[in-house]
Amino acid sequence: FNIIRDTIYVVDAIAGGPSERLGIRAGDRIVRIEDEVVAGVGFRNSDVMDRLRGRKGTKVQVGILRRGTRDLLDFTITRDKIPIHSVEASYMASPRIGYLKVSRFSATTMKEFREALAELRRSGMQDLILDLQGNGGGYLRTAVEMADEFLGERQLIVYTEGRSSPRDNTYATAAGGFEQGRLVVLIDEGSASASEIVTGAVQDWDRGVVIGRRSFGKGLVQRPVMLPDGSAVRLTVSRYYTPSGRCIQKPYDEGVEAYRKERVERLSKGELTSADSIHPIDTMRYYTMNKRIVYGGGGVMPDLFVPLDTSQSSPLFSALVRRGVLNTTAISFVDAHRQRLLGSYPEVSSFQQDFQVEGELYDLLWSEASKEGVERSETDLERSRELIELRLKALIARDLWNTSAYWQVINPTNPVDHSFQRAIEALSDDTFERLGLAERR
Repeated sequence: FNIIRDTIYVVDAIAGGPSERLGIRAGDRIVRIEDEVVAGVGFRNSDVMDRLRGRKGTKVQVGILRRGTRDLLDFTITRDKIPIHSVEASYMASPRIGYLKVSRFSATTMKEFREALAELRRSGMQDLILDLQGNGGGYLRTAVEMADEFLGERQLIVYTEGRSSPRDNTYATAAGGFEQGRLVVLIDEGSASASEIVTGAVQDWDRGVVIGRRSFGKGLVQRPVMLPDGSAVRLTVSRYYTPSGRCIQKPYDEGVEAYRKERVERLSKGELTSADSIHPIDTMRYYTMNKRIVYGGGGVMPDLFVPLDTSQSSPLFSALVRRGVLNTTAISFVDAHRQRLLGSYPEVSSFQQDFQVEGELYDLLWSEASKEGVERSETDLERSRELIELRLKALIARDLWNTSAYWQVINPTNPVDHSFQRAIEALSDDTFERLGLAERR
C-alpha cells in the first residue's frame, strides 16, 4: 500500500497472501482497521503496519472503499505468513526470448523460478535472459540449485577454500531445467554473493554470455563465534571461488574504509560509465572451458560491458523520484482511470507500445510536483523528459498489473541502462558465435 494525502491506497494485493485470497484489489482504499478510522488522520506507514500485523491465525477487520461502490466493504482478514517473492518479473520479450528477473535468493526462489521457467517454455521460449542486476544474494543452496538448472551433470558450480579449511567442491546434478538454449545473464555493481556464484559458473563453463558491469565482489564464508556477553564475532574461514579458480571476494588490501566506499570510488573513477576506465589486473588471468580469458580480482567481469548512461539525469528528475512525485502521480492517475485504461489496453504489450504520457497526466504530474515543492526547470525537463515519461509510464503499468509489467515497459527503451537491449542484440547477432558459444543454440 501507499499513503497519499492521508489516504491508504492498495497498490497490489500480494499473490498468495491473505488479502488476495479475500478479493482485496489494487486501487482499494483502506479507511478503517477494526473500529478505528485510519483515513485522514495523518497515519504513517508504520502506524498502518502496526495495526495490520499480528500473530498467524488471528483476525483483523478492515473497511474498504472501492471506486464504483457507495457502501463500505468489510473484510475479515485471517493473518498469515506473507510470501516474499523472488521472481520480480517474467515475460516473453520476443516470440523466442524469455526474460526472468530474480531479486533475491531465498528459500522459495527455486519453486518460483522453475514455475516461471516452465511457463515461459509453454509460451515458446528458446533463449533466456536472466536478470540478476541489483540482486544482493541470499542462500548459497539456492544459488547452487539455480546454477544447476543451466549446467550438465558433474560440472563444478563453486568451491570454497580457506587457510585452515580444505577445498570443498559443489557439483551440478543431472537434468537441469535449461541446459540447452542460449542464455544471457545480466549483472551490475549491485549483484553480489549468490548472484556471483551463478554468474561465475555460467561464464566459466561458457554456458552463456554475461552482460553489464562488474559485480560487487562478496564471497566470504563466515562462522559465528559466540562471546561470553551473548554477542558474536563472525570469523572468516574460507572464500568462494568460481570453477576457473577466481576468488569472488574483492580484496581488503587498502583497508576497511576503502572497501566500504569501493562502489562510490568505482563511479567517481568512471568505471561504471566508461570501458576505458576499467583496468583488469593482467596477473589475474583465468580461462573458461573454451579457453576464453576472464579476470579475477574480486567480483565477476562481464563478457560485454554496458556503461551506465547518465546523460538524461538532472536535479529535476532526482527530486521527482526522491519526493515520491512520480509514484504519487501514477497511483492517482490509475485510481481515476483504471477501468478506462484496462479497456483501452487489455495487455501490457499494447500499453507498452501505444500509451503516451501527455495531456491530463502531464498536468497531474506538475500539480503533484508543486504540492511537494518541486520546481519545474525547463532546462532539466528538456534533458530528462524521456526518462521522466518512461519511469511514469512504467509505474502506471505496475499499478495496473504488477511489477513484471513495470520491467516489461522499462526494459526495451531504458535510457539509463542498456543491458537488456544489448542482451536482445546478443541473442540476435553473432555474439555467441564470436565467443565460441554457437553450440548452445
